[in-house]
Amino acid sequence: MNKAHRDAAIVDPITLQVIRGSFETIAEEMGHVLYRMSFSSIIRESQDLGAGLFDTDFNTLCESESTPMHSGSIPGYLRGIAQTLEDDEWYEGDVVVHNHPYYGASHTPDLAIVVPVYFQGRLVGYAGNTAHHVDIGAATPGLIIDVPDVFAEGMLFAGTKLYRKGEPNRAMWNYIRRNSRAAGQLVSDIEAQVASARLGARRFVELLEKYGEVTVFTASRMLMDYAERITRQRISEIPDGDYTAEGWLDDDGRNRDRPLKVKVTLRVRGDEVEVDLTGSADQTPTAYNVPFEGSTKVAAYAAFRKLLLDAATTDTRVPSNEGSFRPIKVTAPLGSIFNPKAPASAEARFTQCNRMIDLIIRALAPVMPEKIIAGSSASISFAAYSGVRPSGDYWVFLEVNEGAYGGRPRSDGPDSIDNLMANTRNNPLEDLAMHIPMICDRYELRDDVPPGAGAFRGGIGVVKSQRVLTPAFITHESERHTEAPWGIFGGHDGAVGRCTITNRNRPGEVRDMYSKFSGLEVVADDVMTYYSPNGGGYGNPLDRPAQKVLEDVLDGFCTVAQARTAYGVLVDPEAETVDMAATEALRQQMRSVG
Repeated sequence: MNKAHRDAAIVDPITLQVIRGSFETIAEEMGHVLYRMSFSSIIRESQDLGAGLFDTDFNTLCESESTPMHSGSIPGYLRGIAQTLEDDEWYEGDVVVHNHPYYGASHTPDLAIVVPVYFQGRLVGYAGNTAHHVDIGAATPGLIIDVPDVFAEGMLFAGTKLYRKGEPNRAMWNYIRRNSRAAGQLVSDIEAQVASARLGARRFVELLEKYGEVTVFTASRMLMDYAERITRQRISEIPDGDYTAEGWLDDDGRNRDRPLKVKVTLRVRGDEVEVDLTGSADQTPTAYNVPFEGSTKVAAYAAFRKLLLDAATTDTRVPSNEGSFRPIKVTAPLGSIFNPKAPASAEARFTQCNRMIDLIIRALAPVMPEKIIAGSSASISFAAYSGVRPSGDYWVFLEVNEGAYGGRPRSDGPDSIDNLMANTRNNPLEDLAMHIPMICDRYELRDDVPPGAGAFRGGIGVVKSQRVLTPAFITHESERHTEAPWGIFGGHDGAVGRCTITNRNRPGEVRDMYSKFSGLEVVADDVMTYYSPNGGGYGNPLDRPAQKVLEDVLDGFCTVAQARTAYGVLVDPEAETVDMAATEALRQQMRSVG
């Protein structure tokens, strides 16, 4: 932002809100164009993407309501592009692709497409987006976990121009086509990203033409300052102090006997907070590391937006821009799992970020009891299914499975839904059967174990069984097979996740899998079944209304035995009634013992 923008008079409130609405609409339109034009289901259906506008200082001016890990990460991409840009300068008509995790990217499958925004012959900002791609030529199709270094992650782009002054770089486009197992989808999806970014640039220029450059950038500064002011105000309401929580990840995808520690220390001082990850595990020899700029920092920012600025829990609606990041400092020692040294691989990084957010919430529970929730599944099930068609062409399918939230201060945890850092939609089963040699045999709420009991119970996870119809390969990234989501304020812990391989022709044979595995070779009619963790409970289960316990029993979410032992409620499922007198007596007895 130049000096004229900084020194300009303030913008009147009505114009300010109109420009704010215009920014938000542009970002949403960019995201809409991207997923509507894309071919792969991970973008088209799951909407694993982000889009927004940025100034020349790489401040986020607006971002689409998409997956937080995408939109919040783009400033890191821009800083990385500034270090690596082909030609060392931008030209009008340029289009850059970037995904290098040691130059700001969130991880390699998330390709960013950025175009410069020129107004009256001067560079005034950028329009950009990121999206997760089906395959960029990594060691295993679609996803990678057990690889030695970043060079096994597939194609690495750093400030690479796909278009220079409006002319396509045909050699680079051909390179991309020759190095992906799903080249058709990859190229088409990149083209959708280019269209989205160019649209954003055009809309940005139209906004500048309508209101003037000084007014628009003055408004953007005011909106960022407003977001910062409200964020600082919310942080200042937290008592000063150091708050710590820790947990354990299952393993790194190779060394099965080595759980990985995640330790979060929050230092609240006045209207600022530091998220310190010192004490977390050292970087791993696999891809199970987290790029610091593009993922670790973004997860910390997202955590505090959720806690302090959630539109559903506050009367003040705060715009999604750079201002809300400013009061938050993130620290992670170089060489740790959250800040690896090159050339360590860092592709499989999502579950660590989700657990970090889960632990931030846990650390603040003593001083924010009415704001926090119990432990969520805080993982992700990211599965890559692939195979080779008779033609010799690969098919590759990426799927994100749902989890569950923890119980909340005033309601049960939501069932079978992405949580914390994740925000993708599920993929329609009809779409799967139309394009991929797979069939979904089961997709429903998990019923083998209960959620965490509480005054407000934890959410119920998903169980999903996917059957391949031909020989195939599966890579799966998930977590929380060993440490259940935590209960809070007397609530019980939830349930750990599970993953199995079976075959419909060999009933009774069940192969329990680790939470993450790479390139597993399977045969026709093999079935992978994923059980996501169930959320923890909030508050004493003896405070849950007996009628709600009865409803859970009738819905199959709770057994008659658990109703008695966890909730102290005596249910007659045949009569669909509760013995209220006996329940009250049992609960008094349980309280006196407890």
